[in-house]
Amino acid sequence: MTALTDPGTAPGSADIELTALMDAAVSAIGGSPRPGQQAMAEAVGTAMSGGRHLLVQAGTGTGKSLAYLVPALRHALVSRRPVVISTATIALQTQIVRKDLPRLVEALAPHLPRTPTFSLLKGRGNYLCRHKIDGGYPVDIDPGALFAEASTDPARSGSERLGDQVRRLREWAEETDSGDRDSLADPVSDRAWRQVSVTGSQCLGGTCPMVDSCFAERSRELAREVDIIVTNHALLAIDAFDNHGIIPEHDVVVFDEAHDLSGRVTGAVTEVLSPGMLRGTVRDLRGLGVAATALDDASEELREALELAPDGRVIGDLPDRLADAIQQLRIEARTAHSDAKDAGEDGTVGAAGSRKAVRANLQEIIDVCERLTSPGEDDVVSVSHSPATGRSSIQVAPLSVAAAMRGAILESRTAVLTSATLALGGRFEPAAGEVGLARADRMEPDAVPSLENSSAWAGLDVGSPFAYRRQGILYTARHLPQPGREGPSPAMLDHLTDLVEASRGGALCLFSSRRGAELAAEHVRARLDLTIGVQGEDSMANLVRIFRDDEDASLFGTLTLWQGVDVSGRSLRLVTIDRIPFPRPDEPLTSARQERIGQRGGNGFMSVSAQHAALLMAQGAGRLIRSHEDRGMVAVLDPRLATARYGGFLRESMPPLWPTSDPEVALGALRRLAES
Repeated sequence: MTALTDPGTAPGSADIELTALMDAAVSAIGGSPRPGQQAMAEAVGTAMSGGRHLLVQAGTGTGKSLAYLVPALRHALVSRRPVVISTATIALQTQIVRKDLPRLVEALAPHLPRTPTFSLLKGRGNYLCRHKIDGGYPVDIDPGALFAEASTDPARSGSERLGDQVRRLREWAEETDSGDRDSLADPVSDRAWRQVSVTGSQCLGGTCPMVDSCFAERSRELAREVDIIVTNHALLAIDAFDNHGIIPEHDVVVFDEAHDLSGRVTGAVTEVLSPGMLRGTVRDLRGLGVAATALDDASEELREALELAPDGRVIGDLPDRLADAIQQLRIEARTAHSDAKDAGEDGTVGAAGSRKAVRANLQEIIDVCERLTSPGEDDVVSVSHSPATGRSSIQVAPLSVAAAMRGAILESRTAVLTSATLALGGRFEPAAGEVGLARADRMEPDAVPSLENSSAWAGLDVGSPFAYRRQGILYTARHLPQPGREGPSPAMLDHLTDLVEASRGGALCLFSSRRGAELAAEHVRARLDLTIGVQGEDSMANLVRIFRDDEDASLFGTLTLWQGVDVSGRSLRLVTIDRIPFPRPDEPLTSARQERIGQRGGNGFMSVSAQHAALLMAQGAGRLIRSHEDRGMVAVLDPRLATARYGGFLRESMPPLWPTSDPEVALGALRRLAES
């Protein structure tokens, strides 16, 4: 690659060869050159220096983190501007900050004009609030509940009272250097954490008496001084949309796990209104001496109106009673917001923090009510009733975040989007369109964009180093009945048992519903003397550890396992998928998006539902082959993968394993694998 030249940089930085840096990085981690990794690094470097967006599909085993981190470090030092790395999961953030970047910095420092720096930046709610611990904010729950309830967090196995968790957090606050929740040795429930943290809207900011020792402020100050800032999709998007200024100015951002980008951003900007949040606000107002009787009555009216409203998407106007309840709630929330302005001035402990918190909550309620009263053309309003909790809520979400992403992020900086599953069915255009990049602006990876076109982008698939057809089998159980709404069929459960028995365990069994996973586990346990772990019966960390350590154990679960398990070796030799994971046809955003595409002459099912299913099928099947030594089978127990018209599209999105629909071939292969 041509050296990147910048006459204004420090001596020695005007000619930093990317190839030499990649060689040093690969050598330092004890790896060997990989063509896909090198091709990706070259393309990322070209995108960063040329100001062109890039979408890169890099299969498992490519080493994509190295392929974007090395060009990012180089670009940051040459341009003297930070590069932002954004991920979807905490696990990847932790890997980058604690493992990848420390090794790379050590390896590359001798080849760079100075030693690069980096930091992790999270939302304020991830850090302890010293002022809240010191009594500067109200207690978020009834004090009696602190000692009357046990934790419901699976990681704590329900064994620790809420009060004990809060007491442990207060002790930890005296010794922690970071105040970061993820640095806790033993996790706590969300409810306990809320007693020692505040949201961004609740924070007192510069008027806080403890701002000089604030953990969140310290992390932001550090981020303003480093070369690489690691953060998450939701925080980056919200910061860009609302101009909070949390993330320092930058001209390049890398989105890893980009297949999840639009979903994470949509979730971050979806607004919810529920009677539960209103009850908490009323309680906080009364703690400040504000009666809030009218607001409490409006909250009760909303609860009753929601219970009468049908579950699902609201098409057209809101039901009359619900519309009236929201209008009245907006009026009373505004009144309470004004009443709380000077409340607590009589010496109430933590009055300033209490006022800020409760007024921030009231402003959120007002904003949601106004949006629900006059939703935008692309707003999707829906009502949901939870059978598990008996609680109801109303929410409003954007039909698409493409325009917002384009205007707030892509037009002012270069973006690199990468994932192992980005070009589903061999096409980058759907993923590009979700973030606001147009089909007409696509260029070849080696083309030079014009300076006037800030929307130019390229797509590159660097493949995978694995020999999928020699390492694994894709078995489609074509003989089984098509899945129905009533749950797993007896024939499917029996065949699943046969497959797990033939493989002697080592099976990761993926299901589209929690109920399906539980029924299947019950069926297999009754017939086989093997260890079966089921999502929800223990913490996910413990379940995965047992699965990894015991070659004959199996693990049954839902969405978390489809995308979040990385186990290589003999412990994972069979992946089963119970059915093609289409979204529910009545899911509000799904139905609205399909309807909009259909109105414009497109195929809503293929563009939305099939695309969603293809992503999960690719992610789920991708659990099997994680190294060159892995061998095994992906068994799809839904015959539609072989018989339906859309089956070919789904198969093209999955790793190219050797295919078969013969059950005897599949069972024989698993038996041989188990015996080898």
